[in-house]
Amino acid sequence: MKDTNDNPGQTASCAPQVRWRTNAGPIEVLHSAEPIAYPTALAAMETRVEAIKIGAAPDLLWLLEHPPLYTAGTSADVADLLAPNRFPVFQAGRGGQYTYHGPGQRVGYVLMDLKRRACAPGPDIRCFVHDLEEWLIGVIACFGVKAERRAGRIGLWVESKDGREDKIAALGIRVRRWVSFHGVSLNVNPDLSHFSGIVPCGISQHGVTSLAALGVKPIMAEVDAAMVAEFRKVFGAT
Repeated sequence: MKDTNDNPGQTASCAPQVRWRTNAGPIEVLHSAEPIAYPTALAAMETRVEAIKIGAAPDLLWLLEHPPLYTAGTSADVADLLAPNRFPVFQAGRGGQYTYHGPGQRVGYVLMDLKRRACAPGPDIRCFVHDLEEWLIGVIACFGVKAERRAGRIGLWVESKDGREDKIAALGIRVRRWVSFHGVSLNVNPDLSHFSGIVPCGISQHGVTSLAALGVKPIMAEVDAAMVAEFRKVFGAT
């Protein structure tokens, strides 16, 4: 299975429906309280993906934060790295362009056997990405904020008070032999000035925001609880 960085937007083929089996076994949920170094997370995901492929470990939803860093996806343009010496820069191996990760941003890595969990006629990567977006839309709505897709743009967007559209959540996945890894990030209360060292996801005409910047300040445990609850609603996971 090829890697992907597709962004499906709202498509008729991915309209809400039952896509995920509820009897495909449990999904482990791991909460990391301390920031995890990016190379450590990459190595752990690689190991877990191999174990999932052979049935030696359950699927995993891993919720964590990273120290401040930039990551480059497979479509990254070096011209979009505006401050190469500001934070460490890592080749991520996922789809997408440059992103920032740091404290106050909750990352959700989704390591899941899509082929085993998909209902008939089988897994569809574009619909999987659509459902990751649907998951985040539900999480953000838990805190009274409306996030939306935008055609031609990856991630989820909110309208600011001055009428701008700002990005509040990002997606970047990889799928190997129908096992997904990498995932999503939600800006809860990060230092938004850290995004100025890159052109986030290659989009320069729009800004970046967070729940805190919108006046909503949940603690991370509340965010995690919403992420787990909404994940179960979308993916039918036990």
